[in-house]
Amino acid sequence: MISFKKKAALVLAVVLLVSAFATGCGGAGDQGDAKKNEVLYMANYCPPVIDWDPSICFSVESLVMANFYETLLRYDSETDTFTPVLATEYSKSDDGLVWTFKIREGVTFHDGTAMDANAVAYSLERSKNMNKGASFIWDPVDTIKATDDSTVEISLKYAAPLDLIVSCAYSAYIMNPEQADQGTDWFQAGNECGTGPYMLQSQVPSDEVIMTKFDTYWGGWEGKHFDKVIVKNIGENASRRQMIESGEADITNSLMVEDLKALQNNPDVTVYQSSSFANTVGFFNTQSKPFDNKLVRQALNYAFPYEDIITYVSQGYATRPTGPVPTAMWGSLKEPMYNHDLDKAKALLAEAGYPNGGFDMKITYISGVEDRKKTAELYKSELEKLGINVEIIGMPWDQMWEKAKSTNPEDRQDWLSIAWWPDVVTPASWFKALYMTEESIVFNLGYYSNPELDRIIKEADVYCATDRDKAAELYQEAGRIVSEDAVSTFVTDGKSIYTIRKNLKNFGEDPAYPYVLFFYDFYRE
Repeated sequence: MISFKKKAALVLAVVLLVSAFATGCGGAGDQGDAKKNEVLYMANYCPPVIDWDPSICFSVESLVMANFYETLLRYDSETDTFTPVLATEYSKSDDGLVWTFKIREGVTFHDGTAMDANAVAYSLERSKNMNKGASFIWDPVDTIKATDDSTVEISLKYAAPLDLIVSCAYSAYIMNPEQADQGTDWFQAGNECGTGPYMLQSQVPSDEVIMTKFDTYWGGWEGKHFDKVIVKNIGENASRRQMIESGEADITNSLMVEDLKALQNNPDVTVYQSSSFANTVGFFNTQSKPFDNKLVRQALNYAFPYEDIITYVSQGYATRPTGPVPTAMWGSLKEPMYNHDLDKAKALLAEAGYPNGGFDMKITYISGVEDRKKTAELYKSELEKLGINVEIIGMPWDQMWEKAKSTNPEDRQDWLSIAWWPDVVTPASWFKALYMTEESIVFNLGYYSNPELDRIIKEADVYCATDRDKAAELYQEAGRIVSEDAVSTFVTDGKSIYTIRKNLKNFGEDPAYPYVLFFYDFYRE
């Protein structure tokens, strides 16, 4: 029987050989040919793209989409400033209701078509009207119109931080109207039509995306840049570590904590860490028994081993959350509502009619993400002390997503572990997408509805641009409601962590764009 290590090595060799053949170049570690050094290789923990439509995509595909498509502005969370991208300047009226953007001239889409204000207005209207993905970010917008070829005017229903909205990594991309008019099926076939520095060369669904430089990119190619970028789905943790150690990959992510600690001593590797607005959340299926009972959900939150997760799973690479909004974000709660307490859990289960547990619970997580597997195992250990039979299921993200979206509540998982990160960088990113009734078809994966919570979220949204203190109070009230109703288990507040080769330079990630890497900025020394 072939050993695990030999099997992994053979699989890795085949993957690399196929990639090299498909692209006509070797991996990052092959220094024998200068041309090969112009290729950046990323061993990604999950499929690069789930949804190809830039108006709909709302998940891990932002990693590559942000390199195909561009927005009007880009937000820098460290300085709280904006960088011009497809808009060169902008202004707003005194009441904050009318915003005017001057559109960069001389920009073309990847097929050579000129980008202008009409294309911008079309793109934003399309994303707004699709009512999918992150379309809710456009709720404050009344009208979008091109007043001439280089000017776009956006009128709002109420004052809102429109500069943050048009900077969003979702539903704010500018696309070629002529190609986008072919419809979402055209996109889902594996097509793109952006203005970004890279254009699509080829893709294998759920497996690999190869992008190549857009020769006439408006930003130019002076200086040091990669000509080609390969993002490959390498689901197995051991394979991703081997690839980064050998130099076959330049970047990888979601390695086990034990691997991160070991790699910190590798002189050829850097474990990159930065602050993050991302968190990990477990959603209860509030529409299936017994998880439709708030007392049961509260009991299961008291059973969760919070401190063990931080100590033994995260080992310093994450912190204890206080509620639905990460503590690094304004509007977060000061203290958590739940701590590990099996006595309280037992009492609540008894009150709910389950004194000895006696029910089954299915937990799903993304296969290959070992910290979530370990979290599920520790949780299972505590739940079994309450008489609850737990099944842990690791699934590829796309399959888990389809299961979560099932129209039959009984076909969904009972507790779903996912990571969340912001679209627009305000607490609304968590509440509107994860807990608001109107968005339940998107990412409200607890299938939860509370009219009072909806009212508070909408009110807070109005104050985001005019009175942040008032908005923060309202978001904290919303956080207490979500916590009290035990819709979710708040697992960890994360850090941004990548493992990169030491010779990869100018690497970075802004917490406003979690899981987005702007490959154009990187180079190899």
